[in-house]
Amino acid sequence: MKVMNGLSFTPNALKVLEKRYLKKNEEGKIVETPHELFKRVAKNIASADLHYGKSEAEVEELSGYFYEVMTSLDFLPNSPTLMNAGRRLGQLSACFVIPVDDSMESIFDAVKNAAIIHKSGGGTGFSFSRLRPNGDVVGSTKGISSGPISFMTVFDTATEAVKQGGTRRGANMGLLRIDHPDILNFITCKDENTKLNNFNISVGITEEFMNALEEDRQYDLINPRTQKITQRLKAREVFDLIVNHAWKNGEPGIVFLDRINASNPTPKLGEIESTNPCGEQPLLPYESCNLGSINLAKMVKGSEVDWDRLKDTVWKSVHFLDNVIDVNKYPLKKIDEMTKANRKIGLGVMGWADMLIQMQIPYNSDKAVELAEEVMGFIQAEGKKATSALAEERGVFPNYEDSIYNGRLKVRNATVTTIAPTGTLSIIAGCSSGIEPLFAVSYVRTVMEGTKLIEVNPHFEKVAKERGFWNRELMEKIAEKGTIKDFKEIPDDVKAAFVTAHDITPEEHIRMQAAFQKYIDNAVSKTVNFPHDATSKDVEEVYLLAYKLGCKGVTVYRDGSREEQVLSTGKSKTEDRAQNTEHRQKIVPRKRPEMIRGSTRLMKTGCGHLYITVNEDDKGQLFELFTSMGKAGGCAASQSEAIGRLVSLAFRSNIEPEEIVNQLKGISCHQPSWADGGRILSCSDAIAKAIEKYNTDCKKGNGNGHNDVSDIMLIGACPECGGAVEHEGGCAVCHNCGFTKCG
Repeated sequence: MKVMNGLSFTPNALKVLEKRYLKKNEEGKIVETPHELFKRVAKNIASADLHYGKSEAEVEELSGYFYEVMTSLDFLPNSPTLMNAGRRLGQLSACFVIPVDDSMESIFDAVKNAAIIHKSGGGTGFSFSRLRPNGDVVGSTKGISSGPISFMTVFDTATEAVKQGGTRRGANMGLLRIDHPDILNFITCKDENTKLNNFNISVGITEEFMNALEEDRQYDLINPRTQKITQRLKAREVFDLIVNHAWKNGEPGIVFLDRINASNPTPKLGEIESTNPCGEQPLLPYESCNLGSINLAKMVKGSEVDWDRLKDTVWKSVHFLDNVIDVNKYPLKKIDEMTKANRKIGLGVMGWADMLIQMQIPYNSDKAVELAEEVMGFIQAEGKKATSALAEERGVFPNYEDSIYNGRLKVRNATVTTIAPTGTLSIIAGCSSGIEPLFAVSYVRTVMEGTKLIEVNPHFEKVAKERGFWNRELMEKIAEKGTIKDFKEIPDDVKAAFVTAHDITPEEHIRMQAAFQKYIDNAVSKTVNFPHDATSKDVEEVYLLAYKLGCKGVTVYRDGSREEQVLSTGKSKTEDRAQNTEHRQKIVPRKRPEMIRGSTRLMKTGCGHLYITVNEDDKGQLFELFTSMGKAGGCAASQSEAIGRLVSLAFRSNIEPEEIVNQLKGISCHQPSWADGGRILSCSDAIAKAIEKYNTDCKKGNGNGHNDVSDIMLIGACPECGGAVEHEGGCAVCHNCGFTKCG
């Protein structure tokens, strides 16, 4: 741990804070310490109390409480709040839902609104269920509708063009009801990896469909424009299609729409049609939600839950999140109005696996499930008491009379609890992510100049030293394996306590999700991990169990499934390798045409100016790359020339540019530099980024490109540092540098 201004952070936490959260000037230089960040956030959020008659002195005292609860790492708000509170942008919400009605005006209003939200740092959810199906008549022109999936590509392209304030990437949820006539095309719309890479997709499952599935009968597809039945499909065949695609690459997810609406706190205001990008926050059109997480790793005293500390943290967190609603600078007026009318907050948890380890309770045990219900039940109960106390002091939320609470319980917030992904937050807090099990007991982290460090879970290190089986060689072996279950030198009770995500059966994942869902107003973001050899039948059983146990949605990921989809063409990797060994063919690079076109880009590196020329052939395919250093001679110049020649050979041999970028990007030298607000780690890194920029510029021209970062994400490597990407919390996160696909 490193101590700065009295604050303790792991080296990785500091790395993430510096890269993603601390203020930087126009040159990219950090101009804020972690202490100043938390002071800035605490002061800004506490200022909301001035609107409720509190004095400057009282607000200053509250600011101190908020600072303490964050810097103790007992509680952290969602990333946009940490990034933007007290700054000019001031947009503090992570998630929004934008309506898409069945008209060209509404569709492109939604595209514009989504772009504004992404620019401010938020993610967006959409239901495309209101759009008329492909082939349906367009009344104004008597033409034919292209259907919701074609319009999703418009949203995807718009997201591609917008950078989220330089710190967070655009993320979308696309949802279509199971009874929409285009549902089969929707389920298969991400079969090609070049399409809709800025979208997570989920099918909205109805009770009628689940009944039809159980009774093995057909169900109706209904045209949303006419409300007439267009076709009947066998529920089992549609369900099998969903399951098989989820088995292949993790999508689509499923959301139980009727179940979500059964707990809709304001049903008179409308039906919930969609969720935020990770699925844990169902929202009405134009609603946003402010999220935060309690660190359960800090809520243990000895080997028992510290209920007093947990209660105190819940009350402070609810107060904090309610204040966020008032100081937030919303990207759209309608969102401002709707959010303040319902005042939804989402208080969740992280560090659950750490709590269990400290209490010596195996994650995959009945006792862990019972504790999950007890802890989340306590948080929910205290959260309701805290929001009721705020209601007495500040008044109920404006739409209270149209809510399920009217006449039985005064509350300030229409919802209080949500379990959200905590990818980067849990790195800052130095704890496990969300309600996920440990992703590894020991793992390799790559730092500057390619140095590899063995990172060991601190609880495991403590136990290993106390029990006498600690040694560096063992930790290295564990890092290679990722699990401790096969190591005979480790006691069985330790193996039971330190299970990792892939030691736990999918059914046990779901039982844990369902235990937390019992006491959550909104929903739970969690990934159900499957081993690579899992079958589609295994996925089916988990989906049905999730429905049976009361979950509101499910996200699955089969280990290596996306990697296999990208790297092979219908055959397994084993089959491909065997075939390549027997019938290895010589790759002949393409010949250079007489005329070629391209551009030269100046990249500022620590070794000097590097001029990088990228050329493409007459078919628009990248063909060659040349480099020239601002000063002649030397190792840097010769190595850059060598890289250029090898990259050119790879281009001409039809290797995907993204694969080349993945190999070169993130390589560090002893002299990194800042240029145009970005960091250039080495000449290799500069060449990778020049290729990326050339590709991006070309794609902006024809609109047919796809997201290079999403492609790299699909093969399990972080696009920023090359580290391993873990699928957890309904998202994907790199524990090496803090990158998350979902923002």
